[in-house]
Amino acid sequence: MSVRRRTRAPGRADTVTPRPVAPPAPVGRRRFAELRGSWRAALRIARRESRRSRRRTVLVLAMIAMPVAALAFLAASYDMAELTPQERVDRRLGVADAQLQWIANAPVGQDEWGEGWYTREGELPGKVTAAQVSALLGPGSRVTEVRPNVPLTLRGPHRDEVVNARVLDLTDPLARGLVRFRAGRAPQQPGEVAVSPTALRRLGLRLGHAVAAADGSRAYTVVAVVEFPDDLGPVVALHPGAAPAAGPEPDSVWLADVPGTVDAALVSRLNDHGVVVAARQPISPATTTDRTWFGSVRQSSPDDLSTGILIAGLGLLEVVLLVGPAFAVGVRRRRRDLALVAVAGGDAAQLRRVVLADGVVLGVLGAAAGLLVGVAAAFAGRPLMEQYVFSARFGGYRCWPTALVLLGGVAVLAGVLAALAPAWTAARQDVSAGLAGRRTPAKAPGRWLALGLALVVGGAGLAAFGATRTSPAVILTGLILGELGLVCCTPTLLGVLARLGRVLPLAPRIALRDASRNRAAAAPAICAVMAAVASSVALGGYLASDGAREARAYRPALPAGHVLVNSIGSAGQPTLAQITDAARTQFGVGAVAPVQTASCGAGSNGYCDIAPVLPLTRACPWQPGVQLSAAQRQQARADPRCQIRETDYPGDYVETGVDDGTALPLLTGVDPATTAAATAVLRAGGVVVTDPRYLHDGLVTVRVSEVEAGPDRPTAVRDLPGYALPRATGQSRLLLSAAAARQLGVSWSPTSWVIGTTTPPDDDQQARFSAALRPFGTLSLNVEYGGPPRDVSPLLLLLAAAAGLITVGAAGVATALAAAEGRAELTTLAAVGAAPAVRRLLAICQAGVIAGLGSVLGIVAGLGTAAIVLVSVNRQYASHWPVPDPYPFLVPWPALGVLVLVPVVAMLGTGLFTRARLPIERRLD
Repeated sequence: MSVRRRTRAPGRADTVTPRPVAPPAPVGRRRFAELRGSWRAALRIARRESRRSRRRTVLVLAMIAMPVAALAFLAASYDMAELTPQERVDRRLGVADAQLQWIANAPVGQDEWGEGWYTREGELPGKVTAAQVSALLGPGSRVTEVRPNVPLTLRGPHRDEVVNARVLDLTDPLARGLVRFRAGRAPQQPGEVAVSPTALRRLGLRLGHAVAAADGSRAYTVVAVVEFPDDLGPVVALHPGAAPAAGPEPDSVWLADVPGTVDAALVSRLNDHGVVVAARQPISPATTTDRTWFGSVRQSSPDDLSTGILIAGLGLLEVVLLVGPAFAVGVRRRRRDLALVAVAGGDAAQLRRVVLADGVVLGVLGAAAGLLVGVAAAFAGRPLMEQYVFSARFGGYRCWPTALVLLGGVAVLAGVLAALAPAWTAARQDVSAGLAGRRTPAKAPGRWLALGLALVVGGAGLAAFGATRTSPAVILTGLILGELGLVCCTPTLLGVLARLGRVLPLAPRIALRDASRNRAAAAPAICAVMAAVASSVALGGYLASDGAREARAYRPALPAGHVLVNSIGSAGQPTLAQITDAARTQFGVGAVAPVQTASCGAGSNGYCDIAPVLPLTRACPWQPGVQLSAAQRQQARADPRCQIRETDYPGDYVETGVDDGTALPLLTGVDPATTAAATAVLRAGGVVVTDPRYLHDGLVTVRVSEVEAGPDRPTAVRDLPGYALPRATGQSRLLLSAAAARQLGVSWSPTSWVIGTTTPPDDDQQARFSAALRPFGTLSLNVEYGGPPRDVSPLLLLLAAAAGLITVGAAGVATALAAAEGRAELTTLAAVGAAPAVRRLLAICQAGVIAGLGSVLGIVAGLGTAAIVLVSVNRQYASHWPVPDPYPFLVPWPALGVLVLVPVVAMLGTGLFTRARLPIERRLD
C-alpha cells in the first residue's frame, strides 16, 4: 500500500505547525532560582569540606562554641533566677491567700501584684495587732505576722557573726509554707530557733546545741534546720516571743487566710485603709486606674544598652579574629578546587559563596554545639549557682529562647565575618596559579594602610571626646574603630618586618617570611592578641590610676596601725584597765587612752554641734555644693581661701572631744615636743585644733549650738586660748580642756578608747581581743590601715591572665596552621640536610612572631588608650570647684609583667609540643 503525499501549490513552501513556547520567567524569579541553586551547591561543598578537614573543623567549632556556651550558660541561669510575677507571689505567700503590709494611715495605690505602691500623704501606722488586721479582712479571717529583716549578732566559734533573723511562728501553717524543713521541728518557745544550713555551718552548730547573742542578753537552742528559698545565706528563724512585736516598721507583713477569694473590692477597701495587698492572682487594673505610677519600675538606660551592645561587638570581633586564620589556611589549601570552579564557569560571586558557605556551616554547627553545652551546663550546675552566686532558689527550668536565638545568630554571623576576608581573597586569586598549586604573591595595597591610619586617628579622637562627655558607649566606639584601624595596618607592618628580617638567622627569618606571605592567616591572629592585650592594658592603666587617685584622696581617721574601740549598746562597757590588759595581751602594746565625747549636757533634746569658727578673713565666700557659674568657679579656684579639694567636702566638719593631753598623741600621731606644747595649753584651760586656719591671735572661736532644739535654745560662742598642731594625722579635730568645756556649758563622757599599735592587728588578733572583752560588753573595732583597701591588683592580674590565655591560644592556633601549611617547606629543609631541631626552632619563632608582635602592639595601643582617656577626663574636670584630684598616668606594671612573660610561655609551649623530626616524603616520577 502506498501513500501519496499531498501536492502543494506551486510557489508555496511547506509550513510547520508551531509548537507552544512557555513564556520567559520573570528576571527576579530567575535570579532568585540561580542564587538558591548556587548557595545550595556551596553549602554541599562546605559540608563535604568540613568532613574532609576534621581537625580544622573541630578547631573552628571549639573557638565559636566556647563563647556561645558561656553566654548560653549565663542566659539560662539568669532566666531561671529571674522569677516570674506568679513565682514571686507564690514564694511570698506560701500557702496563704494574701500578704498584707500596712504602709500608712492614708489611702495607698499599688500595682496588680502588690510589688509597687505609693502614697501621697499619711504617716506610718502605730503598733499594729493581729486583731486590727483581722477586723479589716472580716469575720472568718486569720492572720499571722512575719518580720523578714531583723538584724541579729550571734557568738560564733571564732568571732561574732551577723545573721539575718526572721520573726515568724513556724507552728502556724501559714508561716510554715514559707520555709522548707531539712531537719528538726518548729520552734515552740522564745528560747528556740531554727537556722539555715549556711548559718549552721558558719556558727559551728548542730541540732540541740545552744547559741548566745553577742551581747550575752539571751541564749537560743537550735531545734530545726530550715531553708528560706529567697535567701540561702545565714538566716535564723526566731519565735515571735523572742523579738518585740511589730510596730511602725514598714517591713512587717501579715499572711492572711480569708474564707472567700481576694477580689478587687477587698483590695480596694484595704488600699483605702493604707494596706498594700499581694494576692495569689493579679488584681484587675480597673481598680487602679488612677494609680498608674509606683516608682518601682526602673527602665534600662539607653547608654547601658549601647554599652552592652558595644562590649558584645568587641567580643564578636575577638572571635572573628581568632577564627579568621583557620578559614584563610583552608582557602589556601583549597585553591586548586576553587580554581576548578572558576574554570567550570563560576564567577567571583560564586567563589565567594563557596568560602562563605564554610562560615555558615561551621557557624551553625558551632552555635548548636555551644547552645546545647551551655544550656545543659546551666541545668546541671543550677544547685551551685543557687547556693554560691545568687544565694536564692531559682524558678522553673527555662532557657530564655529569645537570647539563645540571638546567640545562635551572632555565632553564625561570627563564622560568616571570619570567612569574609578569605572569600574576597579567593575570588581574586589567579586561576592559572591556583591550578598549578602556586602561591599568589601577597600584596598590601596602600589604601588599606591609609584607611587603617584614618581609623586609628578617628577612633582616638572619638574616644577622647567620649571621655570628656563621660559616655562609655562613645569611648567603646572609638576603641573599636581604633582596633579596626590597627587590623588594617597589620598586613603592611608584617611586610616591613619581613624585609627587616633579612639580617636574622635562618629560623626567625623563615618565620617572618611565612608570616608576611600568609598575611591572611597571621594578621588576624596578631590582631586578636593585640585586641586582648590592649583591652587589658587600657583597663588596667585606668584602674591603677583610679587606685592611686583614691589613695591620694584618702583621709585617715587615726595614725596608721592605731585601733579605735567603740562600745555598742548600753548594757555595759569595760573599764580602761580591762581594755589595757586585753591590748597588752593580744596586741603586745599598753598605750591606751580613753576618748571623751562632748555633748550639750542634761536637758538637751536635739543634735549638739560643737565646732570651731573660721575667721571671716579666712572663710571662703562660696560654699561647696552650691550651683556656681563658670566665672564664680574660676574665682573660687583662684581665691587662696577656697583651696578646697573635692574629697574634703564637706570640709567644715570637725570632730570634737575633751582631753587633757593623754589621748592627743594617739589620736593625731604628733611628735613628743608638739605633744608637750599642746598638753600645756590644755592644762591651762585652752583648746587644741589640728587645722591652723582656726587659730587667730592665739585664740580659737568655738561655737556651741543645738540643732532642731527649737528657737529658744541659746547658742554659745567663746574665744578660748588655742594651739594649732603643725602636722597632724587623721581627720580634723577640736580637743577641749575640761575648763574650756565648763565655760561652754557642755558635758563629756568616755565613749571609746584608742590603742596605739605599731602595725595593724590581723583578723585573728582582733577576734581574740573582742573575745577577751566580750564578758564586759559588746565592742566594735576600727583599725586604721593607712590607706584605702587595695583590691585593684587581683583584678589587674585577672585581666592579664585572660589576655594571656587568648595570646597563648592565638599563637598556638596560628603556629599549628602555619606548620600544616608549610609541610612542603619542612620537607625541603630535610632534603637539603637541615638538623631536626630546626623544625622546633622554627615553630618557636613562628609563635614568637604572633605572640610577641601582638603583645607589643597591644601594650602600645593600651597605654595610648589609657593616656587619651585619662587626659580627657582631667581636662573635663579642669574648671570644676571644689578641685577634684586629677587622675595620674600610671603604668600597670603587674599586668605588664604578666603580659611580657606570656609570649615566652607561648614560645616554650610551642617548642614543647612540636616534634623535632622533619617530615620526609617520597616522590614517584
